[in-house]
This record gives sequence, structure tokens and C-alpha cells, in this order.
Amino acid sequence: MDQTGLSFLEFDQVSFSWPSGVKVIDKCSFSIDKPGLWMLVGKNGSGKSTLFRLINGSIRPKSGKVFCYLKPSMVYQNPDHQLLMPTCKSEMMLSVPKTIPQSNIFDLIQSSLEKVDLGEMLDRPIHTLSGGQKQRLALAGAIVSNSNLLLLDEPTALLDTESQNSVLRTIKKLTTSPSDPMTAIWITHRLDELYFCDGAAIVRNGGVSNWNSGSKVFQELKSLAHR
Repeated sequence: MDQTGLSFLEFDQVSFSWPSGVKVIDKCSFSIDKPGLWMLVGKNGSGKSTLFRLINGSIRPKSGKVFCYLKPSMVYQNPDHQLLMPTCKSEMMLSVPKTIPQSNIFDLIQSSLEKVDLGEMLDRPIHTLSGGQKQRLALAGAIVSNSNLLLLDEPTALLDTESQNSVLRTIKKLTTSPSDPMTAIWITHRLDELYFCDGAAIVRNGGVSNWNSGSKVFQELKSLAHR
């Protein structure tokens, strides 16, 4: 828990149904009480993306409570659906909080790019970036907006192995920073990614299992697949 004794994020008996009547989340309770990389796995339709929408407030629970004491930002599977401007600098400008003094904006943007290893890319056209660089630029946009909770919806699904590893390394760096560690929740279907996380859980039957080591969840899912 943080210094106030509160969890960073808590679901308390949360349920959610779509207007069609299909119940996706059913009396779900879990919490995250420290920074780190937390991974969620589950079958298509199990409710993983719905959990993210509940966390960022774009939908409300039908019952139960969601307590989120962090500022969330979404990072999607396809960065081309998220990046809107022609250059890295102009893209970052979109996310700078209005309260930042004009004289501090450049330093904030440069610092955010450096945190994701894109420090030399300020004026680079976005269309020239690799897939991994585009995802890291999306992460920089979250950082510059002053977010401290990253909601990553299969961020490596469309990337090659090298780009996948670059995004994983960046997230690990951000979540283990000695001065201001971030919290990241990462939805994945690539089970080998579980070995990078600080904790993993399975989304099924409308709920989230207890947090466990990535290796233990990996072995559990492999065992289920062979039954």
C-alpha cells in the first residue's frame, strides 16, 4: 500500500452488464497497492478490456465500487489508431497539461521522450518510426500528461520480436524507476511476456484471480491447455 494506507486501485464487488443484458463482470474484487508491471490474461470476451474501461471511468459499474487513486492513460494495440500528429513533438504537445508554464513545456517533452529512449526523435516524422518506437511514443504521451497508471491493451500484439522486447524493457524501466515508479496493467495473450511482470492474474467467470507470479500463471495456463 502507499504511505496513506490506501491501495492505488481497488475493485470492490464490481459488476457490469452491457445493455443487451450480457453480464461481463460479476462481483469482481481485486486491488493493486504498489507500483510495478501487473499482467492480465484471459480468453477473448472474458472482460479484460471492460476492466480497463471501468478503471479509466469511461463506463460505470452497475454495482460495487471502483477506487482509483492514480491518473490512468490507455495505450492501445495499434499505435496508428492513437497517434494523430505528424511529428513526435507535435504529438507530445497534445498531451501536455494546460497548467504547465510555456517556458517548461520543451523540457517536459524532452524529458518524457528520454524516459522511453526516444530523446533524439523530437522532430522526427511519426510515419518514419518503427512499430515499437510508435508504441514508446504513445507511452511518452502518457508520461507527459502526468499519468502514473498505464493501461496497456495488448501493446505488443502487432510488433515483431525486437520491437516487442523494446516496449517490455521500457515498461520495466518506467515501473522500477527509483524516483517516480509508474504502475502498469498489461493485457496479454503472449504467455512468454508473463515472465517480465511483477504479478499476474487470470480474468475468467466475470472476475480476477488472486495475483500470482508470472511463471506460476504461465504454468497454470499451460496445464489447462493440455487437459
